[in-house]
Parts: sequence; C-alpha cells; structure tokens
Amino acid sequence: MNYSELAPAYIRAIAPYQPGKPISELERELGIAGIVKLASNENPLGCSPQATAAMQEAIKTIALYPDGNGYELKDALSRRYGVEHARIVLGNGSNDMLELTARAFLTVGDKAVYSDHAFAVYPLATQAVGGVGVSVPAIAFGHDLKAMLKAAIEHKAKLVFIANPNNPTGTFLSAADLLSFMRALPANILVVLDEAYNEYLPEDKRYDSVEWLKEFPNLIISRTFSKAYGLAGLRVGYAFADAQVADMVNRVRQPFNVNSVAQAAAVAALHDADFVRQTFELNLRGMKQITAGLAQLGLGYIPSYGNFISFKIGDSMKMYRRLLQLGVIVRPVASYDMAEYLRVSIGTEAENEKFLSALKQALTENLA
Repeated sequence: MNYSELAPAYIRAIAPYQPGKPISELERELGIAGIVKLASNENPLGCSPQATAAMQEAIKTIALYPDGNGYELKDALSRRYGVEHARIVLGNGSNDMLELTARAFLTVGDKAVYSDHAFAVYPLATQAVGGVGVSVPAIAFGHDLKAMLKAAIEHKAKLVFIANPNNPTGTFLSAADLLSFMRALPANILVVLDEAYNEYLPEDKRYDSVEWLKEFPNLIISRTFSKAYGLAGLRVGYAFADAQVADMVNRVRQPFNVNSVAQAAAVAALHDADFVRQTFELNLRGMKQITAGLAQLGLGYIPSYGNFISFKIGDSMKMYRRLLQLGVIVRPVASYDMAEYLRVSIGTEAENEKFLSALKQALTENLA
C-alpha cells in the first residue's frame, strides 16, 4: 500500500524546506576541516554572555515543564515594546509564528498573497493547510506593494505575507510605503509583517511598526531571536497582534512550544543591548567588506539591509559546489527563481575574507 495516498493531495504536493547542512556533516562528506558556514544568516558572534548564563541557570530545572504561557518572556517584551501580554504570541522560532497564523486563519481554498523571491515558508505554510498561494511578481527583487494590494483584493485573500527586510534578497520597504499599503488594504485581510532582520536596519531606515498596531488590528508583526540575538539553535520567536488575533493563534499553538531554556535565554538576550549593538556594527563592517570584494571581482549583487547578500554568479550550483570544496558554505537560491545567484551571510572579518579569497580562486579557475 502507498501510505502517502492517505495524506491530502495538498500535503503530498509540498516540496519540503531544505535547511543548510551543518558544518560537521559537510566536513565528514568532504574530508576537510576548518569549514566556514555562511549559509544560514546566523550571528557570527554567537549569543549574549548574559543569555549563556541564563541558559546555564535554567538547565537546573530542566526536569520541569516550561511555563506554557511564557509569562517572564512576555513581560520582558511587554516592558520593551509597550504591548500587553494578551497581544503577544510566542513561537518555536518565527517560522512557528508564520505557520500558526496560517493554521489559525486559512482553510482549504483560502488565498494568501506574497511576493516572488520572498521567504520559502510563506507558500509552505499556506499549502500545509490547503490554502492557495498567490505569488506576485517582484520589482528589482523586492515587494511590489501596489501589485500585492491589487492581488489581495482581486483574489479575496485572507492573508498577506510581507518580509522587511526580505530574505533572500535583502530588499527594504520604507515606513511610508508600508503605511500606504496598510491604509489601502481592506480591514478583513490580515497582514503578517515578518521582521526577522529588523535589528540590522540602519538608523535612518528604522520605523516603529509596533505603534502601527493601534491603527491596524489586522496587522501581525513577527520577529525572532535567531538572528541578531544569536539564539538560532534554541528556536524562539514572537508576534505582536490585536488581542482577538493573538487569541486565535494561541488556540492552535502547542502549550509548551517554547522550552524553558529558550525562554530564559531570550529574556536575558533582550536586556543585553550592548551585544545587539556589537552585532549590528560587525554586520555593517562585514557588509562593506563583502560588497567591496564583490565589486572588485566584477560581480553584481542585490543591495541588502539584512545580515546577508545575494550576488550574481552565473552557474550558481557549480560555484556553490566549488566553494564547498574550498571550505566555504553559502546558500543556493535557485528555488527562489534566482538560478544565477548565491546568498552569503555576513560573518567575522576573517570568515568574510576566506569567502572572498575562495570566490576569487574559483572564478580564476573558471576563467583559466
């Protein structure tokens, strides 16, 4: 018997998300050591020392179930952003927030709108509940908000996903453009504003989306501790929303979806502003280092406001495999309809230099 046939057709049609391989696995496969991983937009500084201390303390009570309501973490977020507990949802990473939102509000046949070249989880979360994804053509690899507004209205969508900055392209939407979109969108269409890379925005690009919740009860703001806070391995994210929206999402959330160690680490990380500042400054320097190196090599790239950059390389899979052999892991993005591009995360100065050196060597070999 083919047991896959017991699953709904929309589940069978899902192409699973492919995460990057860990360094240890690739070192075993390739038989080399000292691999630099610049594929998953992780924090090259690790995590806050305060978060590490909080984790070590939390391990002492690891035999106990975590606080299913996440009171201390919600309280820390509430104090930081001025959002009531009832308007906060905690997730097992921000991916969890995206999937929970889809589960809470979409059913078979419901439409969700997102942009071409946007985060792969949007169509996956939509398809997993039998929803229908509407992918809108991008402008210069970024969101075309006017076209997305039109598509949402014409398709009678229930949900719109917007990433700012966008992954994997790094493109940015201004506060003015986002506000215009929200004010033109019917109030019965929910918007998930995915701000996973919010902490990497330069000062002149930052905006207070949390304040917008007062005007837009159909707005859901999704964020994560995986990137700038360096807690990717713990999987902890959160969302801010109208209390009624948050209540619906919480109804489909597993009661212990954020473990006790993750909750403790996130509270401590949220209080360590110095670590986040160091992360931001390192990323700023690294972005300049890599973009200058790409320009020197004559390679085009998409200007990015995250902690990564996508660059045009031609035969991307050939270059990806050669960089692996040279000890550098980057991310292919062909599945985003970007077959000629690779995405590289910003690392330490030494890691960035190893990437640029390997890239130069590979390009030289290709030209020889």
